[in-house]
Amino acid sequence: MNTWHKVTIGVGAVVVIGGIVLYSVNAANKGVVTVQTAKVAKQDTLVSVVTASGEIKPTNYTNMQAQGFGRITAILVKEGDHIKKGDKLLLQENIQANADVAAQSAAMNSAESGIQAADASYKSAQADLLQQKANLEKAKLDYDRGEGLYKDGLIPKQDYDQRKTAYNAAIAAVDSATARVSQLKAQMSQSRASLEQSRAVLTRTRDVLNKTTYTSPINGIVSYLPVRLGEYVVPGIQNSNGSFLMTLSDMSVVTAEVKVDETDIVNVRMGQEADVTIDAVPGKTFHGKVTEIGSQAVLRSSGLATTQTTTSTQEAKDFKVVVTLDSPPENLRPGLSTTAKIRTAEKKGVVAIPIQALAVRSRKDLDEATKNSKDQKGGGSSVSLAAPAPTAPTDPKKDEVQGVFVVNGKKAEFRPVDTGISGVTDIEVTKGLQPGDEIVVGSYKALRTLKPNAQIKVDNSAPKKTDDQQS
Repeated sequence: MNTWHKVTIGVGAVVVIGGIVLYSVNAANKGVVTVQTAKVAKQDTLVSVVTASGEIKPTNYTNMQAQGFGRITAILVKEGDHIKKGDKLLLQENIQANADVAAQSAAMNSAESGIQAADASYKSAQADLLQQKANLEKAKLDYDRGEGLYKDGLIPKQDYDQRKTAYNAAIAAVDSATARVSQLKAQMSQSRASLEQSRAVLTRTRDVLNKTTYTSPINGIVSYLPVRLGEYVVPGIQNSNGSFLMTLSDMSVVTAEVKVDETDIVNVRMGQEADVTIDAVPGKTFHGKVTEIGSQAVLRSSGLATTQTTTSTQEAKDFKVVVTLDSPPENLRPGLSTTAKIRTAEKKGVVAIPIQALAVRSRKDLDEATKNSKDQKGGGSSVSLAAPAPTAPTDPKKDEVQGVFVVNGKKAEFRPVDTGISGVTDIEVTKGLQPGDEIVVGSYKALRTLKPNAQIKVDNSAPKKTDDQQS
């Protein structure tokens, strides 16, 4: 046999043996799933958090609008200025308002002078009435005396008639003086009413004049100033709003107004603590508490309350939640983007696992896995815990069970679990696991397709970086 024949036979034998070995290895590894695992352990503290985004808003703010017609003649502040209550902010044209006040002031002065004149006339009429009453008393005495003397024949009839005429004239004079007093008293009342009317009109015209000077009703900052010098403004009428001038914000009490998803709002309560981060203040976390929870759902796309829409919709909805910051920084501005992490629950010393370790399998898959395991064991006992029976008369083939895959030798057994609160990355397990159990935690692809009682290979080494990741 030639040498090359021997070499060819040797190479062929090696190839055959290598093929047999490779086939055996592939056959042995067929169906084996590579997974990552971790040990179940207790956590000192597990905090359930609801995360929501929104914006910074002051608790107290004022949107100032025009109070009258006119042109802006002066703007005394600019955006970002700190202002105090009563500070002048803006001036509006006031020529007509000033003229109205001056005219009405003159009218009121005239009315006051009229009252003084009426009062003097009234007092003069009262004095005249007293004089006429005195004259009447004297005329009556003369008449009574003359009547007695005339009866006794001591005076002539002519003298008696004169005394009688004087007495009647005195009575008429008293009546006239009395009527004059009543007339002047009524005129004085009319003058006083006219004065009160003038005062009321003057108050109104002064109010119109005062409204041409805009002052701050609160302490805070000028957070928005859209108007410019020389623009004309108009007040609101009926259902139409007036010209918008500026927004004043009291930043002494600052809140983060966030939108919480409808699936999380049931866990949010008044007084719960929250950690707030602000995009404009990186690297810092501010503490606060929930001080307001909206009771009306808001559409995520339009921001309208559901009661403002006429058609039903399956669109995602949010609820407004207000978190009041404990110690806000002085440089905050309304409208800054913010994120609040509201701590809705907290437990200590709990058994917790990574959230991604949870899996859901149908009862049909679990029953088939249990049956196959018994057949392979010759009717022996199971390889995984039986799933709990459904609590409602539903189709058992469609019933789903939540659980984790527990490592048992080289197999992954599906074990149903009961869960409690969930944190950012971990979730509490209240039933089904004990500390020290080894469970499958990855990869996501493996967990998604892993079957109960499947053969597994544990590989907890760090994943290798791809060329793209290295670059």
